[in-house]
Amino acid sequence: MTTKAIAIARVHGHWSVHDLDPADVDDLDALTDMMRDLGDGPVVAFLEEDDEYLAVVRVCPDDPDPQVFLSDRRVLVTSDLAERLFADALPSMAGLTTPDDEDDASAVTHAAPVGDLDLLGDLGTPAEALLELIGEEGMLPGDVISALSERAGAGEILDDARG
Repeated sequence: MTTKAIAIARVHGHWSVHDLDPADVDDLDALTDMMRDLGDGPVVAFLEEDDEYLAVVRVCPDDPDPQVFLSDRRVLVTSDLAERLFADALPSMAGLTTPDDEDDASAVTHAAPVGDLDLLGDLGTPAEALLELIGEEGMLPGDVISALSERAGAGEILDDARG
């Protein structure tokens, strides 16, 4: 599995870019602690795994709880990383298992975003725009990350960091 994680952080009014290693964290609390050390304003982490899904985590200095978004709720049962980091943050999806009954199958087999759809609203991407980006045919998680960063005003430094 190929996992990529990068964060944009506001530091003294300017964006900075930081590579993250999700293998270094055991859960969402550890990830958010790592993120809070990166900036004095909002910090947004983007995680992708094998181009299968996008996870967005946002922390703000004045809010103790992180905001979390997953582009596909199915990863909570198919990805050890997603389950480890996000199952507790998205309790309505925690504990999903592959159902035996066809009537319950849509809970696991139907791709759907889950979490806070408006976590980037004040950074240029309201919920509707986020849904459009992840639903656009041909858009890989890396493309969505670039678009979200661009909308937040950090696109150029993210592109430079990815170089």
